Amino acid sequence: MKLGVFDSGLGGLLITRSLREKLCDLDIIYFGDTLHIPYGNRSSKAIYEYSKRAIDFMFSQDCALIIIACNTVSASALRVLQQQYLPNSKYSDRRILGVVVPTLETAIDRGYKRLGVIATNYTIQSNIYEYELKKIDPDIKIFQEHTPLLVPLIENDGDQWLDSVLKHYLSPILDNNIECLILGCTHYPFLKDKIREIIGDDISLISQDEIIPLKLIDYLNNHKEISQKIGNNDTIEFLVSDITQGYLNASKRIYNSEINIKHVQFDANKNTYFRGVEYDTISKN
Repeated sequence: MKLGVFDSGLGGLLITRSLREKLCDLDIIYFGDTLHIPYGNRSSKAIYEYSKRAIDFMFSQDCALIIIACNTVSASALRVLQQQYLPNSKYSDRRILGVVVPTLETAIDRGYKRLGVIATNYTIQSNIYEYELKKIDPDIKIFQEHTPLLVPLIENDGDQWLDSVLKHYLSPILDNNIECLILGCTHYPFLKDKIREIIGDDISLISQDEIIPLKLIDYLNNHKEISQKIGNNDTIEFLVSDITQGYLNASKRIYNSEINIKHVQFDANKNTYFRGVEYDTISKN
């Protein structure tokens, strides 16, 4: 069986790359729902339907454990997927994990008392970071800023506008004397260097591509019933639900390497994904 990494687009490639570096033997499937990006501007009903369909597909591809790398899905649909969908499905022996709580746990373990978060519209409006934080330590202050333009700019080669957009988004959150800044979207580690230039060296960056692999190692060590199912044959597949030249170029930039992407097509009559034509970034670029 395999480890699955699911994201609404291509940002989860950064986490996948980090997982590959830390757990290099694990068999991995990555699925990006590029057909419906960005999730951050969708309704909670749409987010659940899109993510449930993707999770169904990934389990059908023999994933024993799926990491939902998308913060928007973690905020909107994770609990329903874990508590209602999974126990009542034919995959009740599998597991689904999110990224919000592990990220907050890391900030708290490091002793920070004033946290900043940047994320998509939906993640911020859901207030999931403050909600989960109050359950862990209600005395910690959190300051949040929605940053809706960052994902489209990252995935559509908009680097020339990123500096000015980042300064605009980060300015109000820096006025709150934060001790650390949480990058609450899996795309945002791509911007770590740019963000560091703006916030300086006195504020810590909490980036999910650094956190999630370590948290997964702990999880697998504590859940042998899952870890023993996942193969160690050093295989990896990259799947997306829509393919364009822009996505091919973005995948190469984000993953920092040539990767082969397979197009998973959608059957509207059955409301399911199925494997289609394979696309090769090497031949396309």
